[in-house]
Amino acid sequence: MSADARLGWAPSGATRVAAVIGSPVAHSRSPAIHNAAFAALGLDWVYVAFDVAPGRGGDAVGAMRSLGLGGLSVTMPHKADVARAVDGLAPAAAALGAVNTVVRAADGRLIGHSTDGDGFVDSLRAGGIDPAGMRVTVLGAGGAARSVVVALAAAGARDVAVVNRTTGRAAEVAALAVGVGRLGTAADVASADLVVNATSVGMGADGSLPVDPTMLSARQVVADLVYQPLDTPLLRAARAAGAVAVGGLGMLVHQAGRQLTLWTGCEAPLAVMDAAARAAPAVPRA
Repeated sequence: MSADARLGWAPSGATRVAAVIGSPVAHSRSPAIHNAAFAALGLDWVYVAFDVAPGRGGDAVGAMRSLGLGGLSVTMPHKADVARAVDGLAPAAAALGAVNTVVRAADGRLIGHSTDGDGFVDSLRAGGIDPAGMRVTVLGAGGAARSVVVALAAAGARDVAVVNRTTGRAAEVAALAVGVGRLGTAADVASADLVVNATSVGMGADGSLPVDPTMLSARQVVADLVYQPLDTPLLRAARAAGAVAVGGLGMLVHQAGRQLTLWTGCEAPLAVMDAAARAAPAVPRA
């Protein structure tokens, strides 16, 4: 449902505006997700997307101050710049040095949060999967991997192995999982209870896989953070091996639900948000 589909609703001078910034950002499903939630809750809010050039994330935070935006979502390549521009950081964002959500506090200060990792854990739990006590292998060492590693450690995972072509970066990310993180190798995939693909492999149309599919088994949960396409080669390989396959759209929806609650104080209508995310047309990245 789009924002203007609300019966009797039209934006006015009193409408609160939230936005996502990124570059590129035309592919984002966030406007569809948040506007459907605002409509379901009957909130006089609207959510839009702004393509902000690399290096201008701090300027966007300044614009949020000037324009009185009610909330800001932040995607690549602005997460670190925004972390430096806000007035304060919530614990997860401080640990990561990256922000995906900016919240206007009651005193007007802009506080940076990171909802990505907790959104991932929420999506697992929504499917009846508790990462507490699990041995986890995370593939990748970018921003998504960092947020997931922090959240998994906080959720009680007993071992978090990070695998990346650049071992130095993998070791840096593993250190974020305080007490349980370590540098991993490809061999850790076979012994993991939970395998998480936090790379972009599988986003293309060539059928690439981030792991050797023979290392997957029926006792595992395999999660792919890629959500475009919804059904990735890794998810198909996981199902073929008998594993539980978890797609990336759940993380997108649950992290957005946390954003909405931070901005409005309302409980997020996750079923509505999920339906909107699935219905949103896939737009290729520029």
